[in-house]
Amino acid sequence: MSKAIEQLEARLERLEKELAEVKAALAAKPGVPWYRQVLGDFAGDEAYAEIVRLGRLVRARKPKG
Repeated sequence: MSKAIEQLEARLERLEKELAEVKAALAAKPGVPWYRQVLGDFAGDEAYAEIVRLGRLVRARKPKG
């Protein structure tokens, strides 16, 4: 067998092993939605509070219709 084919086979084996590890890690991970994972990240953040305030201001001025 040529050296190139042997290198490809070794690379493929390594990739298959890594893929199996990734699948196992994902399967073991609890199914927590992304928005639950970031909940509270901005608590006490003054910049975020200002963004929320300005957003409310814009929505309050927007004509309904």
